[in-house]
Amino acid sequence: MPVPVRRDQELELSIDSLAYGGNGVARLDGFVVFVRRGLPGDRVRARVTKVQRRHAEALATEVLAPGPQRVDAPCAHYPACGGCRFQDLAYESQVAAKEQWVRDSLQRLAGLADPPLEPILPAVERFGYRNKMEYSFAQLPDGPTLGLHKAGRWDEVLEIERCWLASDLGNAIRNRVREWAREERLQAYDQAAHEGYLRHLVVREGRNTGQALVQLVTARGERFDRERLIEVLREIPQVRSIHWSVNRGVAEVTNLPTELLWGEDAIEEEIGGLRFRVRPNAFLQTNTEMAERLYGLARDFAALGGGETVYDLYCGIGTIGLALASSALTVWGIEISEESVACAIENAELNGIGNAAFFAGNVGEALRELRDRAGDPEVVVVDPPRAGLAGKALRRLGEIGAPRVVYVSCNPTTLAGDAKRLAGGYGYRLVRARPVDMFPHTPHVECVALLEKPANLVRRGATNQVREVQP
Repeated sequence: MPVPVRRDQELELSIDSLAYGGNGVARLDGFVVFVRRGLPGDRVRARVTKVQRRHAEALATEVLAPGPQRVDAPCAHYPACGGCRFQDLAYESQVAAKEQWVRDSLQRLAGLADPPLEPILPAVERFGYRNKMEYSFAQLPDGPTLGLHKAGRWDEVLEIERCWLASDLGNAIRNRVREWAREERLQAYDQAAHEGYLRHLVVREGRNTGQALVQLVTARGERFDRERLIEVLREIPQVRSIHWSVNRGVAEVTNLPTELLWGEDAIEEEIGGLRFRVRPNAFLQTNTEMAERLYGLARDFAALGGGETVYDLYCGIGTIGLALASSALTVWGIEISEESVACAIENAELNGIGNAAFFAGNVGEALRELRDRAGDPEVVVVDPPRAGLAGKALRRLGEIGAPRVVYVSCNPTTLAGDAKRLAGGYGYRLVRARPVDMFPHTPHVECVALLEKPANLVRRGATNQVREVQP
């Protein structure tokens, strides 16, 4: 059957639903077209940008008739800015779509016809919720500017006056640094030409402590007056920590070694009655308020009684493990980032928690050694990156055979794939799952899932295949 569309063709389409990732779904005589900026119920004019055998992709260039779920976006930079996708979609429709994405993933990829999915937990705050923002510098004719990448572009930066996902404090810090860069006549880095100096600005906040950390990322060399930068940032009393990083490569990264220019080497955040020290490269959930609710779900799913050994894998700065420690016998955390582990150890001391220990290492390689040291766990908590559990980490987890695994996921497709592998190879069963909206106006959705292993399946010293206990 020939493909019914061609690249750059203009079409009039009706949007039926939202696909995972946020593109609208339209059909042309049964042929699927994924439409960026198309919302359910819209009638749009769209230009085809990519054609494949089974589907095409298009960009909505005009909304001919808006659907009932479309609303006015408050941000002056929307939709040119790539930071948001759904400011023009009613929030109730956003969370309904995210819950459906999780359901679809568990049905299609995990093979669960009726997944045990609980209602999505919506965000408390729909704007101004991010405690970390990364901005890029760009050069304009009248000097450097600071903002976010344009939607779909790695090489173009949009100057931002107010980001609706950042707090008033975060916006003020960004705008003041832009003024400083212009006052100092510094040149922004050009990613295409690999020339220039200023590259990125990272702003981290302790939302419940009122503390802010600022990290400037530049190309090689110290071409700025550090004392003037410190003076400028100290105009904002919430700034407690100022760092500088040098990016010597061409990749656009901010996870770099830092030099402390002024202040404390870390700021503090408070979540669920615990204090956490946060350094520039340490992982912390980006939405503080919803992180507390996420950890509450993990604690609920873990169902600790006080005598359990808990493994906290991909533990970051120890937030989830320390939140569980008061209900467990011991908590053992593994994280590949040494900086995060240093924070986790400090956080245990800061909160007077003596039954938690944290180690730096690759999860797949360190699990066997941890098992030798700590013994078998009753509960394992995993909070892996978007790619999910690496092959070795999943195998080691399956071999350990803990009765309960609490899986905190930032990607429903990898959650579903991992749940299927844990079920097929190691006898686990998904018994609960609840989506959490940590990131309103974006396609991202978190999910807390509970996998259990029936008591009649051997777990201690198990091989990578499940076998039943003989009566």
